[in-house]
Amino acid sequence: MAIMEISVVPIGVGSSVSNYVAKCVEVIKRSGLSYEVTAMGTIVEGEVDKLLELASIVHKVPFEMGAKRVLTNIKIDERVDKKSTIKSKVLSVKDKVDR
Repeated sequence: MAIMEISVVPIGVGSSVSNYVAKCVEVIKRSGLSYEVTAMGTIVEGEVDKLLELASIVHKVPFEMGAKRVLTNIKIDERVDKKSTIKSKVLSVKDKVDR
């Protein structure tokens, strides 16, 4: 399993993009994959092929809403030596901070 962080930003639509982000999150939610919305992007767990397919779909959402330009950033973290989840990554860091 892999973890993807995705941030989709429509350009030239004004200073607030929350309506666009909300529509993107709705698409992610409908995918059935586990996800977490953060202040700067959304983190999604899944197989790499499914994550890349989802990224392509989510990237198109602002265009469907009328945006003329969209900037999408994705980061994918995949481990093959052990299972990694959003929760396990966060807990690993918190554990080290709390020592």
